Amino acid sequence: MPDLLNEPLDLPCGATIANRFAKAAMTEGLADSRGYPTPELNRLYRLWADGGAGMLLSGNIQVDKMHLERPGNVVIEGEADFELREKLSAWTEAATSNDNHFWAQISHAGRQTQKIVNRNPKAPSPVKLGLPGGQFGQPVEMTAVEIKELIQRYAKTAKICQETGFTGVQIHAAHGYLLSSFLNPLANQRSDDYGGSLENRARFLLSVVTATRALVGENFPISVKLNSADFQRGGFAFSESLQVAKWLAEAGIDLLEISGGNYEQPRLLGVEGLEAAEEQDVAPSTASREAYFVDFAQAMQKEITIPIMVTGGFRSRAAMAAAVSSGAADLIGLARPLCTVPDGPAQLLNGLEKLPSPENSLRLFPSWLSALRRIQMLKTIDTFAVQFWFYGQIYAMGRAGEINPQLKPFSAMIEVEKMNRKLLKAR
Repeated sequence: MPDLLNEPLDLPCGATIANRFAKAAMTEGLADSRGYPTPELNRLYRLWADGGAGMLLSGNIQVDKMHLERPGNVVIEGEADFELREKLSAWTEAATSNDNHFWAQISHAGRQTQKIVNRNPKAPSPVKLGLPGGQFGQPVEMTAVEIKELIQRYAKTAKICQETGFTGVQIHAAHGYLLSSFLNPLANQRSDDYGGSLENRARFLLSVVTATRALVGENFPISVKLNSADFQRGGFAFSESLQVAKWLAEAGIDLLEISGGNYEQPRLLGVEGLEAAEEQDVAPSTASREAYFVDFAQAMQKEITIPIMVTGGFRSRAAMAAAVSSGAADLIGLARPLCTVPDGPAQLLNGLEKLPSPENSLRLFPSWLSALRRIQMLKTIDTFAVQFWFYGQIYAMGRAGEINPQLKPFSAMIEVEKMNRKLLKAR
């Protein structure tokens, strides 16, 4: 079974990924105040390039500096000046140093842009995020002209990535960011060509794929990250995701990554339970199995022939090998484990049975305080404290080339907040 994970994966465009491991996208927060890559990003990705994965995905590379997922995102706008291209090339050189692929994840945060970045971000409709704390402002509905301009901006960003050494791109249409929110009927209440029916809600995404393919050519890998479901009652459901996946396959993408959730229902952060399972047609095994989205991927594999990448929850080599051998996944995405074991893929290929899972030990509120953890705001703080600890490990690897096992979640939260403020002040 382990040998199966070391088999190459041939993509429809003709490119080949050396093995079945991908370092999944994680936000780094290590760009400078202009959104340019830094030596810290280069150091981080050289470490991951040496870690044995056949493909690395970048964190969010934003097409609009006013719509960051967080301060410290890389930003590519317009034509990109000489300095930015030079820094992008240095980044890709480091990230492909082991003859592995390095793909750019191209994104726009939409209404999930924090208020400290933009108080009134663009979105499909003026529907504010239903989260406590006031971190996100009132969004403004995009015009059709703005949508068409952004379609070309996504494609141009992909072309710049191709020209500066990335070996593929991923269009981010998951987790509630802009393209994902257009698919979500709770967030998209438009009545024009980009709202209403699923065909209309998917028009923006499919247009981005078509425009990108026209610029990068037939032999350059294009991937899409798509929610299997939003896990919200009345939101983007699995039946709709399956249809969009079919349209994406027809549009000529080379790889589909399956994920799920958004900021309002953050399944991507490992939050326990699938509250809307009954309405989203979630198989009962999904809530308990090691890999969150395997059931969705298995159902999609029956309908489409393009390779599928599954990210979320994988820890044991046996589960990874079983997912590949059963046809549920063609590529295994690893994220959080590579923040503590950056050479995890190489170790797994050399016999490691299981990657560590430090999440539960990092909670601010211990499990016996179950009443506290049921309070929504405290649950959110608890969840993000864990997330910030992983951000802290990314900082440590970028700055020093190694993890910081002594870091505490609360200290990580303070460090991330300080870094965010510093970057925003320097803009």
